[in-house]
Amino acid sequence: MAKSNAEWKSTACILCALNCGVKVQLNEGGTQIMRTKGDEDHPASQGYLCNKASRLNFYQNRDDRLHTPMKRNADGGYDAIDWDTAISEIAAKLGAIRDEHGGDKIFYYGGGGQGNHLPGAYASTTLGNLGVRYRSNALAQEKTGEFWVAQRMFGGYNHADFEHAQVIIFLGKNPWQSHGFHRARAEIRDMAKDPNRTLIVIDPKRTETADLADIHLAVKVGRDAWLLAGMVATIIQEGLQDKAFILEHTKGFGAVAKVFGQVDIADCAAKAGIEEAVIRATARTIAGASSVAVFEDLGVQMNRHSTLVSYLQRLTWTLTGNFAKPGTHYTVNGLGKMGSGREGGTSPVSGGRIIDGLVPAHTIPDEILTHHPNRYRAMIIESGNPVHSLPDSPKWREAMRALDCSVVIDIAMTETAQQADYVLPATTQFEKAEATFFNFEFPENYFHVRPPLFAPPEGVLDEAEIHARLAGALSAIPQGLEDELNAALADGGRAAFRDLVFAKLAEDPTLSRIAPVLLYRTLGKTLPPGMQNAAAVWAICHQHAMASRTTVEAAGIAGEGMDLGENLFDAILQGPSAVIMSREDWPDVWQRAPGGVLNFELADLLDAAADLNDENPREANDEYPFLLSAGERRDFTANTIIRNPAWRRKDKQGALYINPEDAARLNLGDGSTAQITTQRGAMQVVVETNDRMQRGHISLPNGLGLVYPDENGEPITTGTSPNELTSAHMADKFVGTPWHKSVPVRIEAVE
Repeated sequence: MAKSNAEWKSTACILCALNCGVKVQLNEGGTQIMRTKGDEDHPASQGYLCNKASRLNFYQNRDDRLHTPMKRNADGGYDAIDWDTAISEIAAKLGAIRDEHGGDKIFYYGGGGQGNHLPGAYASTTLGNLGVRYRSNALAQEKTGEFWVAQRMFGGYNHADFEHAQVIIFLGKNPWQSHGFHRARAEIRDMAKDPNRTLIVIDPKRTETADLADIHLAVKVGRDAWLLAGMVATIIQEGLQDKAFILEHTKGFGAVAKVFGQVDIADCAAKAGIEEAVIRATARTIAGASSVAVFEDLGVQMNRHSTLVSYLQRLTWTLTGNFAKPGTHYTVNGLGKMGSGREGGTSPVSGGRIIDGLVPAHTIPDEILTHHPNRYRAMIIESGNPVHSLPDSPKWREAMRALDCSVVIDIAMTETAQQADYVLPATTQFEKAEATFFNFEFPENYFHVRPPLFAPPEGVLDEAEIHARLAGALSAIPQGLEDELNAALADGGRAAFRDLVFAKLAEDPTLSRIAPVLLYRTLGKTLPPGMQNAAAVWAICHQHAMASRTTVEAAGIAGEGMDLGENLFDAILQGPSAVIMSREDWPDVWQRAPGGVLNFELADLLDAAADLNDENPREANDEYPFLLSAGERRDFTANTIIRNPAWRRKDKQGALYINPEDAARLNLGDGSTAQITTQRGAMQVVVETNDRMQRGHISLPNGLGLVYPDENGEPITTGTSPNELTSAHMADKFVGTPWHKSVPVRIEAVE
């Protein structure tokens, strides 16, 4: 490799929410990622590299890439069309739906996919001018219950300082595979080796993380609520709570004490499948620790009583004073304010609770497949694949074809794109400026705008340009405004431009709907080559500087007045790696709690907790005696972001894991074929026995069941898509997160 092409370029991994810093070497032609290593200059990942990041070239270089807009024809196939035709037809059809039925009948799914966040900012211009009111994305089937609980208890989303905690609890989470905090495998090893620390894993499966745990609570599938209720009841009934902390920093303790003082711990233990003595001992370990950090994840967030579990686990560590001190929990202060958890009305047909502006994912097809006058009539889907990733894929396909107009913006012909009326080809995440918005770190929080590694191929556009063209076709930008802003930049630089932007917004607040595209078309042209669509970050930096001036200044960013936001933007833009954009101390966390206190009393969830002893849980039945965890994280799974099956070094078919005793009883062995049947449908799968699984518990990985061309260009489906088997009606009663981790199934051997 020539020396000039051996330069290490800084970027970020895109395979999980951490977006760890990586450095890559490209081939001589600058078209392939040849080598990858951890970025030692990244303030959070510090050179750490997991087993997946080295395979990023499978995302960038692919045989299923779209290079031209596609339009569905009368025969159900697709014809290539030019960009001008695509933009004009889409704008006309969506505009007509808006004018006849109202913009609230146009639904948006997206807002920033995995590692692909800035398009969400530019989409707001299209959505604002179409009058779009309802939207959703993948977070609505994962995190909205947790967000909602955290907002009501703390005033915002909370995360934990796992690196310094004495007791660490992973609840429905296997960070050995799913990560979730920086340098996960190295940190887990350190936790396990330290005799002064206790690692607790709550999971039906004996995961790789459980192998290293001091305590593994192998709870029955879907019974986490009873386990946690027993722990909270132990804390209350044995008087283990931190009385001084509760008196000074909380409200509503009396309501919690009243409910959990009456909870039958023995009954909870029997239903959870964990001995009462173990539940009590674990609660005492938590209460006696100097610091406790808990991480809940999809294993409980996509399971029975998910929102209640989010509340109960928070009670275990707030009752014992594990907040706002090292090794405990804090509320997040990042750019973009993701996960606010605020409640905002209900969906128009089914009345699903909207959290963080997101319609419950399981309701969307039913909001379309109806004659209700408020049904969704059109969809824009961006950086998402809901037909594959949300419950009940068959119903999703039916719903997509029932729409008056559907538009997908993506880089490949995904399962969702195959149902759309128009498909617009976008740039990959390494062909444009991109940013990391999952900023959960503390006390130093960072932000990373990464420059493009590759020039985009001919025929594709980045999302900023797509939405700018749609805005033009919708006549959304006032005549002369763009020229006026460009003149201010040319004559007075960024300071004059900034003053004019804020003056215009003060005169007409509705201009905020088109602000991202205006920034892209004006400020963006003055940014370094390839960085034009980073212009949206400019506004976010100003918002953060105004809201959190002291924390930005503490990070070493200086500037009087509005100059602070400008200087923060420059620092982020010029940083070769991630840049620390805020620095806090632990007492600062209390400033984000409403009234400076935590709220224990969530009446609806307390009522649900009080009913647990009366509930007789029976997740499986005689017809469907097994429980399927649909979408397990394994060594080489990454949702649908990488479609080429060759990227997986093992388990390429995504085998069904089953306990060896169950397999033997069903006459199944490694490599055999089984049919799994649910109330929704049936599919055949390859079997692999796995003694980590409980009896009666099976699993399938996420990211399988995708269509990808083989060496002859023929489309081949590899593995099983679990959502062909899931039901949209098995979901949490509070926020609608689906029960993907406990789907009742029947298993039969196939000759």
